[in-house]
Amino acid sequence: MEQETMVLLSLDAEAVGSLKDGVNFQKNPEDRKCYIIYKTSNGLKACKNQCKHQGGLFIKDIEDLDGRTVKCTKHNWKLNVSTMKYVNPPDSFLQDELEVEILDDGGLQLIELSPIDPWLDDPREPLELQEGEVKVTYLTHACMELQLGPRRFMFDPWLTGPAFARGWWLLHEPPADSLDRLCAADLIYISHMHSDHLSYPTLKVLSERRPDVPIYVGDTSRAVFWYLEQSQVKLTNINVVPFGVWQNIDEDLRFMILMDGVHPEMDTCIIVEYKGHMILNTVDCTRPNGGRLPQNVDLMMSDFAGGASGFPMTFSGGKYSDSWKEDFIKNERKKLLNYKALLVKSQQPTIYCPFAGYFTEAHPSDRYIRDTNVKNSAEDLNALINKLAPNIKTWTPKPGSVLDLGVALRDPTNSEAITNPPAGAKIYKDSWDFDLYVDELNSAISCEIFKHQSWIQFYYTWAGFQNYNLVVRVIETDDEFETLTDGYDYLVDFLDLSFPTKRPDREHSYIEVKNRIGVMRYVVLHGRLWDDLYIGFQNRISRDPDIYHHKFWNHFQTELPVDRPDWDQFLQQETSIQEPDTPQEEPNQWSYCVVL
Repeated sequence: MEQETMVLLSLDAEAVGSLKDGVNFQKNPEDRKCYIIYKTSNGLKACKNQCKHQGGLFIKDIEDLDGRTVKCTKHNWKLNVSTMKYVNPPDSFLQDELEVEILDDGGLQLIELSPIDPWLDDPREPLELQEGEVKVTYLTHACMELQLGPRRFMFDPWLTGPAFARGWWLLHEPPADSLDRLCAADLIYISHMHSDHLSYPTLKVLSERRPDVPIYVGDTSRAVFWYLEQSQVKLTNINVVPFGVWQNIDEDLRFMILMDGVHPEMDTCIIVEYKGHMILNTVDCTRPNGGRLPQNVDLMMSDFAGGASGFPMTFSGGKYSDSWKEDFIKNERKKLLNYKALLVKSQQPTIYCPFAGYFTEAHPSDRYIRDTNVKNSAEDLNALINKLAPNIKTWTPKPGSVLDLGVALRDPTNSEAITNPPAGAKIYKDSWDFDLYVDELNSAISCEIFKHQSWIQFYYTWAGFQNYNLVVRVIETDDEFETLTDGYDYLVDFLDLSFPTKRPDREHSYIEVKNRIGVMRYVVLHGRLWDDLYIGFQNRISRDPDIYHHKFWNHFQTELPVDRPDWDQFLQQETSIQEPDTPQEEPNQWSYCVVL
């Protein structure tokens, strides 16, 4: 049965505003079922008002002075809602947490995945693995090759070129035969649409050599391959599969894609099972499968590094001094490290491998970002896991290193379970072909459409975001974020989608965004998502007041139209306005753009 999301409770903005700090009991007026919402300055947690022991209802625990605990009316079991752990009796259960989705209008929904543990469908007993039967090879960043008997399964191949326009570059040098391995794969999984996982420069090589290789993606609301047609990469065997359903490849191999609880519109993770042995790859998911995952898998992999956001490195003004940024980043990385370590400890895999964090801001113009955006190290995370859960074997991979799962499961202390790359093998990249990719981006600067100021209205009308009291000033800059005398500098009032020459007199929120001209025009020209700008560190941002506008950023990062703006139509309109009596020829596709 396909996994689905169910809305258990909806609260409007007024009801959300009335929630008090600590424990709140909320009843659904339609089915009279009750839920517990725990509120702190860090956010909201929620669960069903139902004890996991024998289904009793919880009430407020009058003995709890901190306001974190509820007590079951059946047998006096106590649940700490801040941790979702039962404290009486201790070490008994973990309460199943519900997803809290904050809506754009200030309301919220409590959401449950159903079924919550779909991997239990058709369970299989693990069979003994022979030496060499299952090998896991780390290539670079989030790219792993799994040899599973006679088949080769590749994850998230980013093997060449940048990600997020020109902001991210590979830290690790992939083994020399990585592209050959990719083209020889039997199947490929791509977790989501971000370009450090779905790399069109990499897939272009694949399409030229093996366009029919089976590629599997989850059925996200924003299609993973939404940009495929415009990319002109020809892949002919993309398979969109439902969440929570086993995909059987042969009698020994199957896999299941699961959605993320925080970003179900985009992020996914995967369970691969071979002869009853499970490999769990949570990739970039914030709360994979809503926080409910299989216990005691043979191998677990996850991200670890942090730093995959423009905040706070690209922000200026107000509190955003270098020292504030340094302290904030240090604290955030520490919290992420502790969260990942505790997650791994709770899951109790036999082996754990941190990956999907090996990127660098290598371009010389991004040295400030590279120096500021300090990331967690895989070694530090594994050291913390070894301290908290010494029974879990950890693996810090280097490009080309191989884990023999069968050997590791028989004896986790066996040094032959992991084969490191040969001495002298290149680990870190030191050249990236910057000019090739930056020149491609900058080719958009000279496109014909940008000779007409009306492109601004045409583009933001296409984008489809309005009725929101926000004014954004967009400034085109050079690589050092200095204003260009011949660049555009304009205001967009998203309340009525107008383009004023000065800020309106009414009270409004304001954001000033300085964008590198080549990247901004490339994004506009091709209708790409603004992740290239924001996650790629290609802009500098100040805001008044200093608040995050989720509705605005979410729209431009995930909800822009799938089809690019019709610039042919735009140029026809412009030409007819300028020369109304002159017959016009139909422009060829891309005739409005000079490709360098």
